[in-house]
Amino acid sequence: MSFLPLNKKEMLERGWDTPDIVCVTGDAYVDHPSFGIAIISRVLEAAGFKICICSQPQCDADYMQFGRPRLAFFVSGGNIDSMVAHYTAAKRKRSNDYYTAGGKAGKRPDRATEVYCKNIRRLYGDIPLCIGGLEASLRRFAHYDYWDDRVRPSILIECDADLLMFGMGEHSCVEIARRLDDGEHISMLTDIRGTSYSVKTSEYTYRPCEECPSFEQVKENTPAGKAAYAKSCRIQQDESDAFRGKTVIQRHGDRIVVQSPPALPLSQEELDAVYELPYMRNYHPSYEAQGGVPAIEEVKFSITHVRGCFGACNFCSIAYHQGRYITCRSEESVI
Repeated sequence: MSFLPLNKKEMLERGWDTPDIVCVTGDAYVDHPSFGIAIISRVLEAAGFKICICSQPQCDADYMQFGRPRLAFFVSGGNIDSMVAHYTAAKRKRSNDYYTAGGKAGKRPDRATEVYCKNIRRLYGDIPLCIGGLEASLRRFAHYDYWDDRVRPSILIECDADLLMFGMGEHSCVEIARRLDDGEHISMLTDIRGTSYSVKTSEYTYRPCEECPSFEQVKENTPAGKAAYAKSCRIQQDESDAFRGKTVIQRHGDRIVVQSPPALPLSQEELDAVYELPYMRNYHPSYEAQGGVPAIEEVKFSITHVRGCFGACNFCSIAYHQGRYITCRSEESVI
């Protein structure tokens, strides 16, 4: 077992000239199943794809070290929202970032997913660009931003990404990779559960769906705007059920954000397989000299037993991200 390539030297040591997919993350590279990028990269590896990790890129050379990936870039802001990682609830700058080597703050930008995507677009043009993780999943429609104290548009629009994977992305990431590998253009991947895309209003083909009030309506700081925002959130919550959820759309000026129905929950056998992949269960050894990555300390020896939460508590996003359906690992797999 070994870590996935974190730099060009490690990629060449595997005998690869180029990766199939580069996974960009706002965290230090920790190959542990409590880190979303570790799960997605290992699931893609198990499906037969060559995966490299671009962790906390700081300059153009970091994005370009592997060359142009054969299929796509997959981008995540990290395990938690980059703004939560940077600021307290009082909007004061945090002095530490426990998802960075040495706990050092400042290694990822504010709104990391957006910054990474814009840099990739500038460097690689129209390469397929897919976003995911908590930062993307929870901002997939127009949303109130605490830090700006205003409603911002869908992160899909702001990132100029082709696809957004929301929720737990094991099914959608593999289907995207396989269909790109089969030669389909990224613009054709509009029927994958657990994904969102945007399209020009003039090019949108209507299908049965639920429509949220538009970005222009929900962003207004008026009683009518706040009522429209509440209605939009209710529709999004109601249609987040994996078994009965419908397609949801929201207009953003001359574009429409289209959310496909949520991905179906993993079966017990699939969940077992995900957590039995060959994780190193530690941070990449290159971080040792900096004191390691503090976030691993709480979870290094943890064992994931279930996924999903039926509670949907007001203060928590797990039900909206993972879904309310509970999947348990088998007793044999846990042992």
